[in-house]
Amino acid sequence: MTQRTLPTTAVPESGSARRLLCRGQALAATGAALPAGAAAMADPALTGLVLTAAASVLYVAVIAFKVLLTYGHDRSHVMRFGPGELPPDDELPVYTVLVPLYRESNILRALLERLAALDYPHDRRQILLLVEEDDEETRDALPGELPPGFEVVVISAGHPRTKPKACNVGLRHARGEFCVIFDAEDQPEPLQLRKAVAAFRSSPRWMVCVQAELQYWNPWTNWLTRCFAAEYAHNFGLFLHGLDRFRLPIPLGGTSNHFRTSALRDLGAWDPYNVTEDADLGIRIARRGWSVRMMESVTLEEANCRLGNWLRQRSRWIKGYCQTWLVHMRAPVRLWRELGPRGFAAFQLAVGFSTLTTLLNPIFWAMTALYLIAGSGPIAGLFPGPVLYTAVASMLAGNLLLMHGYMAGCLERGLHAAVRTMLFVPVYWALMSVAAYRALWQLLRPSRRHYWELTEHGLIDA
Repeated sequence: MTQRTLPTTAVPESGSARRLLCRGQALAATGAALPAGAAAMADPALTGLVLTAAASVLYVAVIAFKVLLTYGHDRSHVMRFGPGELPPDDELPVYTVLVPLYRESNILRALLERLAALDYPHDRRQILLLVEEDDEETRDALPGELPPGFEVVVISAGHPRTKPKACNVGLRHARGEFCVIFDAEDQPEPLQLRKAVAAFRSSPRWMVCVQAELQYWNPWTNWLTRCFAAEYAHNFGLFLHGLDRFRLPIPLGGTSNHFRTSALRDLGAWDPYNVTEDADLGIRIARRGWSVRMMESVTLEEANCRLGNWLRQRSRWIKGYCQTWLVHMRAPVRLWRELGPRGFAAFQLAVGFSTLTTLLNPIFWAMTALYLIAGSGPIAGLFPGPVLYTAVASMLAGNLLLMHGYMAGCLERGLHAAVRTMLFVPVYWALMSVAAYRALWQLLRPSRRHYWELTEHGLIDA
């Protein structure tokens, strides 16, 4: 194995999550906090009412946006290719597969078998196994002789220890016209690379990324995996298709996103300090005026069946969404110009405000419980009669529609037995709020801000 050194990322400092806030954001936050604090001291009741009303409007806007895209999706816009439309071997370019690994010795053999089964000529595929320098257990588990087309790239130790850092190193050695990321537990459809080539060949050059659909192969392990599978069914089966249909920015999933390699390099590749580098890259693609499309090809993954493992993973995702929102909001006027009004609004609702509502959920639920127990007296100052009933009706209707959206996603994916589980999906949303506050705590701590919490794979047999 040849040790490789880490290149300096091409993502500019102004577009990196290395800093939490830029100077302008820090000044703006201070400028907003001071008058808000003064107003709260002068008239706490009125200030509380204004903040509650603003939060309620935001909450309704996020739910309305999700409902609109869920029920406005159209699978006919998704790129799909039959066997007769796929390019033959002699027309296929070199394709690079990036596979970041860390402490994956227990599933490494199965992973190599799945990657070797990809229906793509051995002499035209380059599969780069990205292994951390100090990950002796994974390196020891590698076979002495790898299958044709496989290479090992050793990632030197150093801060940050993240998946995007490893992918940036791998990209330096990529020879393919196109490239894709697969995670260690992934089971991609064997024809997926050929379908991605067909998608790129049939599209203009400014279509620089296609996102395959993600599903879970173990939805029936327990209640948590059923909810997780339903969430993915809703997200990849309905919501992202809605974004695709209306040509809105698509926050990429962490795996099975295929790129034109030259465009990826031109963008500066991944931000090694962002722990949801995929979502950040999707927004940067949109800001460049390029596009992401959804492709009908499935990659199966392992759904977390243990609560602690799920919380660690979800906290990282939410922390990364916060990083992505803060990074792109460093210059909001420029962001508005580059995304346009529709794209700007979609970014706020899909990335920033949706995370905020996850933090607000426990507060609204507590207010609802207080109202049911003690009546309107304790919250009358925050929710005058008309506002209270409007907010409660909106919250109930919105959450019921989202619950129905999860059910629709289950039906779309054939997860019929999980439909009744969605009656208890608010408990799953409450767990998301726990993860959100955990993510916020990490984000505010410099030592944990860029920490990549490892998701343990291979918890059950495939």
